[in-house]
Amino acid sequence: MVRVFVAGHNCPFGKRAFVNSERLPRRLRRIAMSYDLTDLRLFVAIAEEGNLTRGAARAFLAPSSASHRLRRLEDALHTTLFERQTRGVALTPAGEALLRNARQVLASLEQLHANLSPFASGLRGHVSLWANTHATHTFLPDDLAGFLHQQPQVRVTLEERTSTDIVVAVASGEIEVGVLADSGHSAGVDLRPYRQDRLVLIVPRGHALAGQAQAGFAEVLGHPFVMLHAGSAIHTFTMNAAAALGRHLDVRIQVRSFEAVCRMVAAGVGIGMVPRSAVRQAGLSEPPVVLEVNEPWAQRDLQICTRRGAPLSGFAQALVAHLAASAQVQAYAQN
Repeated sequence: MVRVFVAGHNCPFGKRAFVNSERLPRRLRRIAMSYDLTDLRLFVAIAEEGNLTRGAARAFLAPSSASHRLRRLEDALHTTLFERQTRGVALTPAGEALLRNARQVLASLEQLHANLSPFASGLRGHVSLWANTHATHTFLPDDLAGFLHQQPQVRVTLEERTSTDIVVAVASGEIEVGVLADSGHSAGVDLRPYRQDRLVLIVPRGHALAGQAQAGFAEVLGHPFVMLHAGSAIHTFTMNAAAALGRHLDVRIQVRSFEAVCRMVAAGVGIGMVPRSAVRQAGLSEPPVVLEVNEPWAQRDLQICTRRGAPLSGFAQALVAHLAASAQVQAYAQN
């Protein structure tokens, strides 16, 4: 017997009530959840071990208790989850489907605990920040480190997105703060300067292009490229720039950071396109040769993006002020 919460205008027990599952109409009784997280953890453990006894041990249950819980789970779902074999158990198709979903449920629960546990330790606030690849890999690490040092009670969630996605998310109120390059779409948002930078081409020493001071993007598309991984904002931007010319990039290798791009290019793997600041930050003893990109979109001035007319939360406001101040300090140092 399970106590079930039911609600809604068609609820036979009033608009909302806790009732025993036996009192539910048959059409509702069939979907009453009569298993719990312990059952799901046990199921995952048995599936991964391929053995009920070992799975029970992982879940800190006696084999008899585990067997009872497994039967109850199968009864609740009206399907067989395992095929019993002489040397253990194997998942049925229904079991494989449940395993995928159970792992997602348990992962979401762990993420919930991870998100909430800092509040028990004195965390007072949280800010979601979306930024393009350029900002994420160059300027934000140092600036966020400084902010979090000043605000130890705040957590920042940083996600890498394209500039267009950032504008949409800020304008809709999904997030409060973004850092982006000019996306050409600024309706509903306010932009303020963050950093000035420029995309440049990098080529190995001795490469056919190494003697040039600059090159148009179309001129270099016949050469193999070293790129950031698919899904990164700059990967998407570069692919779209090639597609706009009716061309395709020859991507020889994909890596996870601008520093890796610079190292691969310096080693002669291919050519690359990165922010000028990334070449300096890579700190290579024998850096690649830098060429200017002769395209209007090569200037990648980064901007802080907030929702127009919407007040920021206290910690988001503090983050924006810190980023703006960091930009001013760097601009003063460069002058």
